[in-house]
This record gives sequence, C-alpha cells and structure tokens, in this order.
Amino acid sequence: MTNQYRSVFDIIGPIMIGPSSSHTAGAVAIGHVANRLFHAPVEKITVRYFESFAQTHQGHGTDYAIISGVLGFDPADQRVPHAVDLARRQGIEVEFIEDPGDSPIGHPNTAELTLVNAKKSLTVWGCSIGGGTIEIRKVDLNGIIFQPEGPLPIIFVESDQEIGAALDQIFQDNYRDKRISVRVPNRFMYKLDLVDKPYPEQIEQVRGMSKDMIVL
Repeated sequence: MTNQYRSVFDIIGPIMIGPSSSHTAGAVAIGHVANRLFHAPVEKITVRYFESFAQTHQGHGTDYAIISGVLGFDPADQRVPHAVDLARRQGIEVEFIEDPGDSPIGHPNTAELTLVNAKKSLTVWGCSIGGGTIEIRKVDLNGIIFQPEGPLPIIFVESDQEIGAALDQIFQDNYRDKRISVRVPNRFMYKLDLVDKPYPEQIEQVRGMSKDMIVL
C-alpha cells in the first residue's frame, strides 16, 4: 500500500497504554472501527487472530487492547488493561481464537473482529501495520461485504435515495479507489476510500443528504 505513514508520529505511534504500538495501539484502533460501524449495544465479541497476532496476542496485550477499542476507550485510558473484565461485567460474552492459518487479508498482524446482538452482526478484518496505524481490508455488515483498499480514511454512507453522483461531486478529487454502491431493500449503501481526511464542510454536505454516515 502507498502513503501508509503521513508523518514521523505515525511511525512513533500514539500516547498509549503499552507495551506495543503495533500489537496494542493498533488493536485499540481496530476495535474503535468496529465500535463505530456497529453503533449499537454488543452482546458478543469474537476475536480471531492470525499469524503474528495469534502467536503474541497474550504477551503484548492485544486482547485487552482490541476489547477496549470496542468499548470506546482511548489508547491512553487507564481502563485499557482491564477492558476484557469490564466487558464481561457488562454482560458481554468475549471469545479469543488463535487461527493457525494464513491471514485472509495478507498481513501478519491480522484480527478478525465480530460483534453481534439480537438484531445485527458485523465482522471487520483489520491489520496493524506499525506505529498504531491500521488498515481495514474487509467489512461484513449484516451479510453485505465491502473490501476497502485498507488505509483510512474510509467513509460509509446509507441513504434512502440514490446519492452516488452527489458523493462523487463532493469527493472526486480525493478518491483512493472508485466509489462502491450497494442496493439493499429500501436503502443504498456507499463505501468511499479517500486519500486525505475529508474537510468539515464536505462532511456537512453529506450529512445534508444522509444522517447515516460513518467516517473511519
């Protein structure tokens, strides 16, 4: 992937509860993505690790890191090391699986994170590429699959009207890849891979067409 790091701070990593920017801060970020996409109470969290994550997740704090992201904690939050216990106290079932196979998204630091409740399900395939930076390479939202390029920012929009052309007009100079549109019953879903973070006025333009927008 190109443009993985935008500054020296992307390599150093964020202020965080350690021990590792790749295995801890990156895992928090993957959890944050799932939290924002799911946007509902969670009943069960399943984390499936691949390759390096599968081998080292316990020693590097990846378990509590990724769960803390799902709970909405910042990387430096003092509750991060206790996130698994806190989730279980809230009645959330938590399961960790070490998969012996290769990463399905082609990176050794891969986590497949599934959130479910009685009404919806979400699976996110993310990888931590260093310095707390992540890529999201696959998303399954209630059976609708998107495969982003990986690097953030990524925008998901839902609308009861077809707004693809309007989105193109707003973001066409910032697309990393072509816009993906999916028609579901009475709704349209859009996935936008962007090169740079969208401007606030662009966000407001989209919100004028749809309140169902998530910027990762």
